[in-house]
Amino acid sequence: MADKPSRGLVLYGDGLARFINPSHTHLHDLASRGICGFLSLSNSPPSVIAETEDERIVREFAQLLDSCEASLGVNAGDATNLEGQQKCLMPTISERFMGMKAAIVTNNSNLKSFGGKLGFTVMQTDEMLKNKHPLSEPLVDAVTSESLKLLGFQEGKALETSQFDLVFMHIGGREKTMDQMDKIADDIEYINGLVGRIMQTVSPGSEIGSRLHLSLVMSYGAVSKDDDASLSVLATKDESNPDLSLLFPRQSYTMKGGNPRNNVRHHCPMLITQWQYAVTRKDMAKTFSFEDFKENGGNLTIPADRFLHEVAFKLWKAPKYGA
Repeated sequence: MADKPSRGLVLYGDGLARFINPSHTHLHDLASRGICGFLSLSNSPPSVIAETEDERIVREFAQLLDSCEASLGVNAGDATNLEGQQKCLMPTISERFMGMKAAIVTNNSNLKSFGGKLGFTVMQTDEMLKNKHPLSEPLVDAVTSESLKLLGFQEGKALETSQFDLVFMHIGGREKTMDQMDKIADDIEYINGLVGRIMQTVSPGSEIGSRLHLSLVMSYGAVSKDDDASLSVLATKDESNPDLSLLFPRQSYTMKGGNPRNNVRHHCPMLITQWQYAVTRKDMAKTFSFEDFKENGGNLTIPADRFLHEVAFKLWKAPKYGA
């Protein structure tokens, strides 16, 4: 445990997990330094009308925030009409986590609306930059600098106060159509570059490195039945002999408050690596990949709705949950 409260930066690659390849060396380097595992999601709700991509984006992000109730009905068609109702469903992020100040950086309008209802400060990338950087400066350098400033990290120092305790950066969330593939490739290169630049800035032993708690979360986006077999988090014993699994206790990610969770999706979880110098443990994973996390990850699988609580604990904004 750190001797001072950490400040959290979450890079969320929405729908980008399946596009990671060996050339994304910064992602793999982070995985080799940190603690890796899975965040389990619930299945999309049954509906006569297929879930839209914007609805999926909000629904899955809501699970990261443990705010699923507030996400109901939030889409392009009725976000405005339900604004007052949704505000009443959930307390704000500050009320839930001991005055925590949090921001979401996203270019998705529905996610901006949803985050605002939960008390997050929401902004687009260009709003965060505010013409503070010359056009000749690489985008990843400018975004890294400004995101760290939001957390009170500047010129290699950790300031006594910060504008925010926690910043989410949402990247991706595009439909996987042929005309979007080039942009998806740009998104994965962008997040790879961000990780590289951040790790260069917060080198081990630096003042920032000891205070920044970095989480890299990558999801699969919209999933299909074809994904089930190869991307399942079920233990091998469950996969090879379902009857034998009755002899073993249920995995903890399938339980909540001593009761079985309903509608757990056992395949295509979010992949997560977390790192903070001299604070987080290091496991045996060497690459940012489903296979390596399943074989060598130290965190195994936890429900996505516990993620924010675990991060808030590192920021001294929540009590420890679980072991």
